[in-house]
Amino acid sequence: MKHVVACIDGSASTQSVCDYASWAALRLQTPLTLFHVLDEARYPTETNMTGNIGLGSREALLEQLAELDQQRSKLALEQGHHMLESAKLRATQSGVEHINLRQRHGDLAESLLEVEDSMRLLVMGLHGEETTRTNRVGSQLETVVRTMHRPILIAPEEFTEPKNVMLAFDGSDSSRKGIRMLAESPIFRGLPLHLVMVGADTNDSRASIEAASNHLRELGHNARFEIRSGEVEPALHAYQEEHNIDLLVMGAYGHSRIRQFLVGSTTTSLLQTTNSALLLLR
Repeated sequence: MKHVVACIDGSASTQSVCDYASWAALRLQTPLTLFHVLDEARYPTETNMTGNIGLGSREALLEQLAELDQQRSKLALEQGHHMLESAKLRATQSGVEHINLRQRHGDLAESLLEVEDSMRLLVMGLHGEETTRTNRVGSQLETVVRTMHRPILIAPEEFTEPKNVMLAFDGSDSSRKGIRMLAESPIFRGLPLHLVMVGADTNDSRASIEAASNHLRELGHNARFEIRSGEVEPALHAYQEEHNIDLLVMGAYGHSRIRQFLVGSTTTSLLQTTNSALLLLR
């Protein structure tokens, strides 16, 4: 059975990540896996001193430094274990019954790829443990989005239970895939769905978004659509504010374009400015 996987890292977003993952697991009726990866760059399992052979009296000092690194790694593992246990308690209090804890030592993206086959949805925080004020999107998030093939729910620092969902629709393959997901996934059942297209209100664009909206309605969803002019990011944010949208859904790039992520894209712009949860479809 596929799981909702939540990345727990001790950042300011950790509690929100846990809450969004619990919300998703309950609506999908699937187990929740709380996942913590100890960064091997910060906490190496072994200290490499091969370049320091022959330094004589300094070898004792290097050995002491290696022991300190091992102690730091051990303490970090213990801290991660406590974080996972705290997150499990929080998820249990939210009503989630089936919870797995996983802790690994290595690279985050590579570790997630190893469990991707058992993953239905990945939940990560917008702000990583080392995110700065000038860079709102964590570097780990960028790498994971480039790598993964599963939907990624990106959580802000504060949890708000989604009551209204908006899909940024442009008629592309990824946005049509978004329509299928909105139609079929139980995570959206009973929630008002807003389809918003930014661009010229032509016969073709109206026919495309109207057909998508009608498809959702035929399957029992409360769906509406709107076409707005202007720049994409301000128009989408304006619609969000006017209609109290809690969750924005977007199609991420296909792998042929994924390396453009965080290089002047609409996705990047929305990640940099959003204050709500963002679901990226793959």
